Amino acid sequence: MFENKKILILGLARSGYEAAKYLVKRNNEVILNDYKEENLQDSKQVEELKSLGVKLIFGSHPDDLLDTSFDYLIKNPGIAIDHKYVIQAKNLGIEVINEVEMTYRLLPKDVTLIGITGTNGKTTTTTLTHSILKEAFKERVHLTGNIGYPFCSLLDKLNKDDIIVMEVSCQQGENIKEFRPNIGVFTNIDQAHIDFMKTFDHYKEVKARMFYNQTDDDIAILNIENEEVMNTLDRIKSKTKYFSSKNEINGCYLKDGYINYYDEKVIDISHIKIPGTHNLENCMAAIMVAKEFNVSNEIIDKVLSEFTGVEHRLEYVDTVNGVRYYNDTEATNIKCTQIALSSFDNDITLILGGLERGQNFYDLEPFMKNVKNIVGIGQCRERVKEFGEKLGIPTYIYEHLEDGFKKCVEVTENGGIVLLSPASASWDQYKECEIRGAEFKNYVKKMKGE
Repeated sequence: MFENKKILILGLARSGYEAAKYLVKRNNEVILNDYKEENLQDSKQVEELKSLGVKLIFGSHPDDLLDTSFDYLIKNPGIAIDHKYVIQAKNLGIEVINEVEMTYRLLPKDVTLIGITGTNGKTTTTTLTHSILKEAFKERVHLTGNIGYPFCSLLDKLNKDDIIVMEVSCQQGENIKEFRPNIGVFTNIDQAHIDFMKTFDHYKEVKARMFYNQTDDDIAILNIENEEVMNTLDRIKSKTKYFSSKNEINGCYLKDGYINYYDEKVIDISHIKIPGTHNLENCMAAIMVAKEFNVSNEIIDKVLSEFTGVEHRLEYVDTVNGVRYYNDTEATNIKCTQIALSSFDNDITLILGGLERGQNFYDLEPFMKNVKNIVGIGQCRERVKEFGEKLGIPTYIYEHLEDGFKKCVEVTENGGIVLLSPASASWDQYKECEIRGAEFKNYVKKMKGE
């Protein structure tokens, strides 16, 4: 399928690097193009690809690069959906796919693929699902996808009856055509990534695509309480199973302090350390997948009771002088911060702000009852100040997180929480939001002299 072809890979990063390595070893002519200059790339990746015979074009997107001699354009998920090469390729009749779709077409048929998507909770659900199945089935289980491990890096490692747990982002969903999981999970859907996806309708369509590719032999595990999920997937062919945090249903639900799987008590929710109803939903989704493989309640309880959260997603950092610090830097939209604020009953000092992209902080107002102080940072800090003052909450603004953190320490009383949940992307000051989170965690460690 992908042999003796001429292929343009658009964008390096991790997926472009892995795709180029895989394809060039199979007698394909591979050209990789990335807008960043070579001196800004990972030098080890560049040297390896050169040694393998990949032609590298850095620093621009030449107008005359793409022509009818190419068989495929493989687009990095982070590249804009209306990039000029994408438009040119479609006009020239060149198929545009991504590394996920490429890998799916090469995937052995005797493995089981679990695909997990949603606006929020997909990384936690993916991590929980992988951890439970790994505990049960050891080396048969593989983790991949948006969680940081390119799909195609598994191709040479898979054996018969292996299980793949994959986080699927909307950016990855954009250029899939045949990709379908044997078991699909949809955690929830809300407005997000509209700047990338252009419209909410397109975002929903992309999120739903892998479910509409499923057949009646496949399974879709859905959050029955999320209206957009239910409306978006109302015509899928797969077997549908549901979880609910609000009602007793024919599926997975909460009752009498337990997560129940149909009529079976699975785990006492007091054993679960990660806070918030949304995390109980993530646990239920993972349990439903695990039960498709007949995993015991003992293994599920062991894994869920030991799990303390995914880094940068409502991550408990430490307690210093009676104040708990939580790193939720991945809350780059309003909905994520709403979820974070709903997870605590303690007094909160909230760190808000970052890249200015018109986010409406007033959508947080119904969730602000426990917020006693706001610290605004970054490009949109003046709007954070306006928001806080309108609500009558003491609000302090700083350009940089370092100064804002010092103020948090000053104003937060014993028993309170300092919560970095910015409702904003980090690109005004950071290459990625994880760097912002790591900086926050470092300030907490310095307070303890670590």
